[in-house]
Amino acid sequence: MAISAAEVLDRLRREPDVEAPDLVAVDATDRLLLDTAERLPEQRVVVVDDAYGALTLGAVAAGARDVRVSQDLLVGERALELNAGRCGLAGTYRSAPLDTGLFDGATLVLARAPRALDALRELTELAAATADPGVTVLVGGRIKHMTLGMNDVLRAGFTEVSATLARQKSRVLVARGPRPDVRPSFPRCRHDDALDLDVCAHGAAFAGTRVDDGTRLLLGALDTAAPGARIAIDLGCGTGVLAAALARARPDLTVTATDQSAAAVSSARATLARAGLDRVRVLRDDAASTLPDAGADLVVCNPPFHLGAAVVTAAADRLFTAAARLLRPGGELWTVYNNRLPHRAALRRLVGPTRAAASDRRYTVTVSTRG
Repeated sequence: MAISAAEVLDRLRREPDVEAPDLVAVDATDRLLLDTAERLPEQRVVVVDDAYGALTLGAVAAGARDVRVSQDLLVGERALELNAGRCGLAGTYRSAPLDTGLFDGATLVLARAPRALDALRELTELAAATADPGVTVLVGGRIKHMTLGMNDVLRAGFTEVSATLARQKSRVLVARGPRPDVRPSFPRCRHDDALDLDVCAHGAAFAGTRVDDGTRLLLGALDTAAPGARIAIDLGCGTGVLAAALARARPDLTVTATDQSAAAVSSARATLARAGLDRVRVLRDDAASTLPDAGADLVVCNPPFHLGAAVVTAAADRLFTAAARLLRPGGELWTVYNNRLPHRAALRRLVGPTRAAASDRRYTVTVSTRG
């Protein structure tokens, strides 16, 4: 029996995402994007960064038959899969990486506005270069999180850019007319002189090709970390800077880097390849769930403190819990965080005895020993 788009949106849940419980599975931006999309049954649809499946499954229920979706976060992919089963729509879409193949021949792109302009820039370049010449790109977001810079990024790839009227504090940017000279430029790489390392990043990777100050503080303290370690894990690896530094400084150390972000994993692989460190294994995994218990001597982590635009501690707590599982008794978790966050108490509770190893006016590096 066919299911309507309205019924689909009513059935969606955030499971298995347990972070930031105030967030919802469907919001006003999802609904506005779907309402703005025209002639869905005739379209070859690409969906980018669907949070929990509202855009993908809403488009399918509205009649779209060629739906491809790329989600940066692994938890989003799993939520979409669960919601598709809940709505009887399993197998009605195809998940794919964010690359030229995703956009090939697409006539409609539905995207949630990313926080980073470079993430929008990568999407714009890929769509302009490889989508159908008649493609329409719809980028929706909450008004308070949208900037004029987003219009400028879209204009670099498309000749026509406009905005819909606001509805329930959301708005959609509409782009048409791909420019003929646009070429994909990601991942981008930049040499960091202080680290003597080429840092490579896709658009959605945290900090891009820049090494943030917290990571630099942690790097400066790692010389004394778990001196007898044989196995190390970079948990939430981002662009792979910590994994690269560990592998380069300790040739006998087996290093694995993990992140649930597809952009981070691709960026880390590019960074490590440029450094000639192909021996470092990079995994897309949610809190290192596929790695064995008590198998590591050292875990390093610069945990996220944003989920979308919200400041949360749940993401860090999940990584600290994962580190406790991954570490052997006596193993060490080295982490860095903003001074205003209450992580030290969580580290003591979740991992073990915790002490400060370094600090400055903004960040603290701690070492927690697994009991």
